[in-house]
Amino acid sequence: MIDDQRPTTKDPLAVYIHWPFCKAKCPYCDFNSHVRDRVDFSAWKKALLTELEHMATLAPERIVTSIFFGGGTPSLMPPEIAEAAIARVRALWPCDENSEITLEANPTSVEADTFPAFKQAGINRLSIGVQSLRPEALKFLGREHSADEAMQALALARKYFERYSFDLIYARPGHTPQEWEDELREALALARGHISLYQLTIEENTAFHTAYAKGAFTLPDEETAAQLYELTTRITGEHGMTAYEVSNYAAPGHESRHNMAYWLGHDYIGVGPGAHGRLYLEGVRHATLNLKSPERWLSAVSEQGHGLESNLPMTAQTIAEERLMMGLRITGGLPVSEVRDYIDEKKRRMAIAEGLLEHDEAHLIPTAKGRLVLTSLTKLLLRDV
Repeated sequence: MIDDQRPTTKDPLAVYIHWPFCKAKCPYCDFNSHVRDRVDFSAWKKALLTELEHMATLAPERIVTSIFFGGGTPSLMPPEIAEAAIARVRALWPCDENSEITLEANPTSVEADTFPAFKQAGINRLSIGVQSLRPEALKFLGREHSADEAMQALALARKYFERYSFDLIYARPGHTPQEWEDELREALALARGHISLYQLTIEENTAFHTAYAKGAFTLPDEETAAQLYELTTRITGEHGMTAYEVSNYAAPGHESRHNMAYWLGHDYIGVGPGAHGRLYLEGVRHATLNLKSPERWLSAVSEQGHGLESNLPMTAQTIAEERLMMGLRITGGLPVSEVRDYIDEKKRRMAIAEGLLEHDEAHLIPTAKGRLVLTSLTKLLLRDV
């Protein structure tokens, strides 16, 4: 059964703050990011603080365990905006003394130079969008930084932050296992406890989607992609990092606490354009969604104190589907008891027989094979209603 009881004030709350602006739109990106010639920082600071205050009326007296500045490119915001937002969160909610406060950042020299100021503002973890250590790959991926800038940014991160992570994208066109192994080993020598490794996927409404459809490039076939994934798991393991989630690898204690809140089904609020949230309100789990357009969101916050487009109760079926989709991503999977009424038992046993799930009666735990097909595995397990 899905637990629909209202959380107590001791239950954790994660806070996501979205900064929607980027210098340029990456061709693979389907996030809510926008390029603008000018941004009124004063107006955005005021609006973000105002919406935080509104969200506090929906989820008062919860204990905040993490704050995550995502985007877009939040390292483009003035550090004083992050500092003000952190201070406002701490004024509105009790915060765990070990709260994780993450900033997504790009490695351009201009942004990397602000790392000390962000540390002073209260950021205690960086998530850096390196994406590749190879110049030709960075060009293909439409990145604004060079390989040298990436190396310099990681050196600065190591200097100022005890915890940081960075992203790489693999399974690029023509990417061979040997090329990926060389790059990955180089990257792991620069890591500190955590790294995110994503296979390149083609998302709708992106420049890559259009180019791929026209045959401008091809991706590695399924067999090669599987080899690259298996190689990734093996090499990260050699460096003391396990795949605690399908695309995230960490040494013990270095897992992203904020992202774990999503994968474990905890409550979180979303502040800023297009931000999502999940909250128990009067005993019923709600899905919140903010207006995506930066201009419309900013106007709405000015007029009504928040930029919510919707705040709707979720059905038990929808909760189960989401719980299954998110819970299957993490290494420990999720207890069968949480979703028993919503999965097809016959198909679960079939998935076990096909080697997609571990032989565990009490938990749904994908095998290495199952982790490669999580979307179809989720659909397979759900009972038709």
